[in-house]
Order: sequence, then structure tokens, then C-alpha cells
Amino acid sequence: MQLTVDGLQVQVADGATVLDAARQAGAWVPTLCFDERQAPFGACRACMVAVDGTPKPVPACTTLCREGMVIDTNDPASRRVARTVVELVLSELPSAPAPHTELAQVAARLGVSGSRWSGAVHPVDHDLRHPYLAFQHELCISCGRCVRACDEVQGAFALTAVGRGFEANVAAGIGSGFLESSCVSCGACADTCPTDAITERLLLDGSINGGPPPEAPRLRERR
Repeated sequence: MQLTVDGLQVQVADGATVLDAARQAGAWVPTLCFDERQAPFGACRACMVAVDGTPKPVPACTTLCREGMVIDTNDPASRRVARTVVELVLSELPSAPAPHTELAQVAARLGVSGSRWSGAVHPVDHDLRHPYLAFQHELCISCGRCVRACDEVQGAFALTAVGRGFEANVAAGIGSGFLESSCVSCGACADTCPTDAITERLLLDGSINGGPPPEAPRLRERR
């Protein structure tokens, strides 16, 4: 089918999403909960775009294309939504995300350097019981990518979403930690995390626990 993205005509296959079309056209659409290896989730609402004929911005990752659709990825209202989403996410973190993380890169590209809102932030909570993976709970933004990577990509079902609202987070082994879960140390969760909430211990410096992480073999490659 043929449609228009930011004035450029593109041809997409049946079943393609607006995000697929935007990327095919070379347009940038911010995302936080999206990973192309996983089914679209539509939770973060950072990927909003304008579509002719719709009264409000729509999520690009879950909206299917239709013949003749006209999409504007630079729509001011959509970008305001994206910036607000990122500001709200940043407002809950005890410190700014590391520059290399996906969250930091999305924020920078949107021109968001902080948050207009101050209030409760997540307390620092590090789970270092796994020999290869570190879980920094305070950096979790509940995007669901780690849970879906564990379920959809690896089939390990070691992680689960817990809590609601500000208390939402991710747990392993029903709260008992990675070692008591069905985790197979594949690293899929760390690979997809946009904030370093879950990361390889070898990639952390000694500041997380007052000293260098224990020596451990690198995670085996994802299947």
C-alpha cells in the first residue's frame, strides 16, 4: 500500500505499522518501550504522530497503516506529548540516565535536559545477587521490554512486572532474585533495557557496590 510520511511517498506491506512506515521514510520517531524483536506494546506513548483525519496524535508502534494515510512525525502536539512523557520518566529517577542509554539519547534528541516537576524519586535499590547481571531497580521505567524479551525472545519467563503507578517495577523469581528464578543468564533483558536498570556486571564500575564487580565470564550470545 502507498502512503505519505512527512511529504514523502512510501510503499509498505500489509500489516505494517506507522512506525514501520516512518522508519522506511527515514523519519525519526522517539520510542522507549519499543524493540523491533518484540511485539509492539504501546505503553510509553513516546512515539505519538499525527495522522490526517484523526483528531489526536496516535501511537506509531501499534497503529496499522492504511492506503493513502498521511503521517506527520514532526507534528507539534505529538512532540509535546513525547517531551512530556520523557520529562515524567526523568522526574522519578534519582539521577540522570547515563549518556549512552537509550533514554538519555531520546531525551537529548527531544531537547529534554531534565524535568519541570519535582517530587518523589525511586530509592536506590541494587540487586547484585546474580553473578553476571546487576539490577538497579531505581532506574526501571516499567517499559516492559525486559519482561517481553525474557518471554517472547528467550522463552525463559524469569521476569514479571510488579506494582502499579509509582511503585511499578520488575521482579525476578517472584521477588527472590535472579538466582532463584528460571533465568538462564542469556542477557536478553540487559540487551534491551533502555536505562541500564538491568546490565552486565562487568559493564558497571566499582561505584555500585564500593568495589569492582566479581570476575565472571561474559554472557553467552543471545540465541
